[in-house]
Amino acid sequence: MEPIIEFQNFSFKYRSQKEPTLKDINLAIYPGEKVLIVGPSGSGKSTLAHCINGLVPFSYTGEVTGTYRVGGENPEKLGIFGLSKHVGTVLQDTDGQFIGLTVAEDIAFALENDCMKQEEMFRRVDEAAELVDVKALLDHAPGALSGGQKQRVSMAGVLVCDVDILLFDEPLANLDPATGKRTIELIDRIKKEKQATILIIEHRLEDALYRDVDRVIVVGDGRIVADTTPDALLATDILASQGIREPLYITALKHAGCVIEPGMHPQHIGTMELTACESALRQWNENTKLPEAEKPGEELLSVEGLDFSYDGKTPVLKNISLTVRRGEMLAIVGKNGAGKSTLSSLICGFLKPDAGVIRLNGEDIRDWSIAERGERIGLVMQNPNQMISNPMIYDEVALGLTVRGVPAEEIKERVHKTLKICGLYPFRNWPVSALSFGQKKRVTIASILVLNPDVLILDEPTAGQDYRHYTEIMEFLKELNEQHGITIIMITHDMHLMLEYTNRAVVIADGALIADGTPASVLTDEEVADRAYLKKTSLYDLAVRCGIGDATQFVERFIAYERELRKQERKGEA
Repeated sequence: MEPIIEFQNFSFKYRSQKEPTLKDINLAIYPGEKVLIVGPSGSGKSTLAHCINGLVPFSYTGEVTGTYRVGGENPEKLGIFGLSKHVGTVLQDTDGQFIGLTVAEDIAFALENDCMKQEEMFRRVDEAAELVDVKALLDHAPGALSGGQKQRVSMAGVLVCDVDILLFDEPLANLDPATGKRTIELIDRIKKEKQATILIIEHRLEDALYRDVDRVIVVGDGRIVADTTPDALLATDILASQGIREPLYITALKHAGCVIEPGMHPQHIGTMELTACESALRQWNENTKLPEAEKPGEELLSVEGLDFSYDGKTPVLKNISLTVRRGEMLAIVGKNGAGKSTLSSLICGFLKPDAGVIRLNGEDIRDWSIAERGERIGLVMQNPNQMISNPMIYDEVALGLTVRGVPAEEIKERVHKTLKICGLYPFRNWPVSALSFGQKKRVTIASILVLNPDVLILDEPTAGQDYRHYTEIMEFLKELNEQHGITIIMITHDMHLMLEYTNRAVVIADGALIADGTPASVLTDEEVADRAYLKKTSLYDLAVRCGIGDATQFVERFIAYERELRKQERKGEA
């Protein structure tokens, strides 16, 4: 069988760079294969994808050496339009892919460009919509849909063209865990029904492996570090060496001293052969101490009986009551559209509640302006580029103090102190444009911290980031919380983040608060996970399969063990 995608001694260097981004790539992908591509940020995996769908070299120019073929043809001769007949791409940012005013128009866009007869166009649109389960949404506006619905519409817009290769770029980045799980199921169904070749680029390895893949390609520093089956890969230390998060159950088994073998079929915790590991894991569980319960701080922020609707008819939040204590690191979780971001907007004063009271330090803040609340409650948005308004780092961090009329000397002192806390002091005179995404995130946090807020709210602090950058930002936030006493509330879809870094999880589903407890208790409760579109942690399944009675305590021991390891690493680095 001839490969459908083939690279031979292939290298690519962007026009603006000195060194190639891709170096000596040799790769063959065959028709009907399902391949997962993983690697840290900057490894070259996105550039590899761009070579396959034609963005390289037609949109991103540069120097190519070696040869490559897509669909048996030379991409440089096909052009980006010719490649689009072979390769369909579903982008991470689905909003950037929508063209039409309705879902039906959007799906039909490529067919209209091809001047297809209307009768055939209707048939093809209906067929694609049915395959991805959006037929009931054909008259809806794409921008009004949920994250998971947008993802499916994007898929339909690609499937309607009947392409041979489907490329998914970070399909899980903006989805809640259950919707992400359904997306992986849908991709798997499309592969089987359409007999398409599937390529998935994803940071969330464990979630991407929910359904079988034929191969995992690990890209590191522009080269292919591994090209093997999931079972063979999980039996190595390649993922850890490349800064990629391995599945949590694999990490737990390694902590217990178990050796992972390919023959154990470790890709799925539900079917993995665990007989040789059961005793060691139970022993590890018995020998690992649970941390002492932390004493709760004084009440800082309280929400009592909060109701809200956008149109005065359809409730978005119903009777929400919760208390945040000083020094807490708290996660707010739930499915897309559950009301998590609406709750943060109400706390910050961007929206007014229909009923209920919000108190800060015991004081009712209903009459406070947005500016007054901004002095005490800081909000860090998911995308730092939406918050930054100055070209220079110092000026950006100083902005809040400048508009408040703080004297220049005091501004300088406070900005420098904050930049030191955030690890940005060496870059104080740099332009923001010279920073990485993670560093920009720190700048936005610094611009809030300099105002000395009582509480910091972060919306999806790690979305779309690789494990190294994820860890860097979360360790920094943990340090702010523990050493500087900043109370932190995080809105997140990332169950790993919730488990590893927060001590409490508030779960919202269908506008109601349905759970408030430890992350371990939330992620081992099947009913709560189902209602809130969360995903039970694989550690729970591991505990049950190895005969550990209290799965929640096992998860809590794992978290405590991981935190202690990180603490020792920090001491070693210091």
